[in-house]
Amino acid sequence: MSKNPRPIVVLGGTGFVGSHLVPRLAAAGHPVLVLSRNREKQRQLAVIPQVTVRSADVHSRSVLAQHFAGAEAVVNLVGILNEAGFDGSGFRRAHVDLPRTVIGAMADAGVSRLLHMSSLKAGRGDSHYLRTRGEAEALVRASDTRWTIFQPSVIFGPGDGLFERFAGLLRLAPLMPLGRPDAKLAPVYVGDVCEAFVRALGAPSTIGRTYELYGRAMTLREIVAYTRAQLGLRRPIIGLPDALGWAQAALLGLVPGKPLSLDNWRSLAVDSVGTVDGLAALGIVPTPVDAVVPRMLRGELGRQDELDRYRSRRDGG
Repeated sequence: MSKNPRPIVVLGGTGFVGSHLVPRLAAAGHPVLVLSRNREKQRQLAVIPQVTVRSADVHSRSVLAQHFAGAEAVVNLVGILNEAGFDGSGFRRAHVDLPRTVIGAMADAGVSRLLHMSSLKAGRGDSHYLRTRGEAEALVRASDTRWTIFQPSVIFGPGDGLFERFAGLLRLAPLMPLGRPDAKLAPVYVGDVCEAFVRALGAPSTIGRTYELYGRAMTLREIVAYTRAQLGLRRPIIGLPDALGWAQAALLGLVPGKPLSLDNWRSLAVDSVGTVDGLAALGIVPTPVDAVVPRMLRGELGRQDELDRYRSRRDGG
């Protein structure tokens, strides 16, 4: 790495994956610029050496171009699992309109390297989530950027919306009614996803390539049962037929925060399992669920661990 490396600009750097990737990029020696809607709410990132957080309207092409100027690469992690409404416009704004704006701003700023977060099975099925992910990939591939696309299955790790979410539900509910119980997922560790991004930055051979990132395949029922076992609970898991699963998703989609929505339910109709091992292609050995989740659910492994290490370094610890 050069003595004065150019910054990596990260969009979505304050989300689940971003909160793990930003420290990892900094540890690799990259200056990182995180663009956030509200800088003041992201003070925890300020403790990481080489990380700068700026408030910015990421949907403004001219604003993005100003922040992209002089950057080595742009990392787009922005994504949503649910929208405020039901017509798909929220997904389109986050997954299609924003990447289009990013690509235009990169051209304006003279920055060509783009690392784009997508999803396994993007473009498949009937959900707004997967359809818009596929549209975004088409935009990226058709652009003049030197792109790399990552397609992870569901991602697990400290702060996740998978094992930790089910753990919270299992602690509260006397039983677990489960729609799409036989849906297949291949949970991939957030640390492995971050490592894939870091390795791709330093490897020109990854330009123009798409990487499926996944671990061992599990059904949704197996994921919930595994979580239940780690908590030492006895909660019946009741698989719902599609009609009841649809009704459950429709009802929960009206609850604030949408713990489950019809769009989530539609996404589960497409098994999120891979066929070409992108982690292996990048020389990464997948981290098994057993190596992380038991400690995570016991509270021995938190999402602040990385930030605490950087805080210690800053303070001379």
